[in-house]
Amino acid sequence: MPPRPVLPRQFYLITRRCTQRQLLLRPDPETNNAFTYCLIVAALRYRIDVLLSCAMSNHHHTVIYDRDGRYPEFVEHFHKLLARSQNALRGRWENFWSSEQVCVVRLIDRDAVMDKLVYTATNPVQDHLVDRVHHWPGVNGLAALLAGRSLRARRPRHFFRPDGPMPDEVEMRFTIPPALGPEAKVLAELRERVQAVEVEHDAERRRTGRRVLGRRAVLQQSWRGYPSSVEPRRNLRPQVASRSKWHRIEALLRNRAFIEDYIRARDAWREGNVVVAET
Repeated sequence: MPPRPVLPRQFYLITRRCTQRQLLLRPDPETNNAFTYCLIVAALRYRIDVLLSCAMSNHHHTVIYDRDGRYPEFVEHFHKLLARSQNALRGRWENFWSSEQVCVVRLIDRDAVMDKLVYTATNPVQDHLVDRVHHWPGVNGLAALLAGRSLRARRPRHFFRPDGPMPDEVEMRFTIPPALGPEAKVLAELRERVQAVEVEHDAERRRTGRRVLGRRAVLQQSWRGYPSSVEPRRNLRPQVASRSKWHRIEALLRNRAFIEDYIRARDAWREGNVVVAET
């Protein structure tokens, strides 16, 4: 994976899936609590504003605002804690996450952030697992975000030591940073667009005769299972997202310039010289 700039005050969509597409995050009380606990611990440690997160059975989507340019530390800490916790819960020892790099997409503008918030919230509906977002039995922060309600989680007893340094209980609110605009306006738009996706997919199922898997069936799935569909391979892995073609081009050109500066600085460092990259 090529190097990429890490800048403060940026929005990102973080996505990572479990190894072999296994359902290692299949919803249950212990998994939901552990996901929430590890997310909050990592976000508080690295001053990351979490806008929304949705834990599917074999992957998660999380939209964040990185105030200080520390998202790599957040991602590493969150995924490390959750992988170890879930392996302890499942009695596993092998790698928990897929060997491919975590997907980090920088969201260039407000439209891109709103699109990814809707995508994250409605992922269970778009995958035809449930017909309404609030029916999803796993972690989905939409209801908490819209209601301004805090998320709480207790230290998972199956992994963390009772007398260890980890807090007994953690709490955090999903937040809408001022950079995105007035919170009430953002939430109203998000609610309306989520409802539109639910209606659209309901109409599609009525037209095609397709049915949702349903909450009960999701909960009854084995965590050792995996989807029967064929996984797409060798797809493009976007680094930036924007509805505007020119915003995307500009961001990609900036990334290319950064990589060129990075390579020059790396080569100079190997030779014992110091180079200050142009900004």
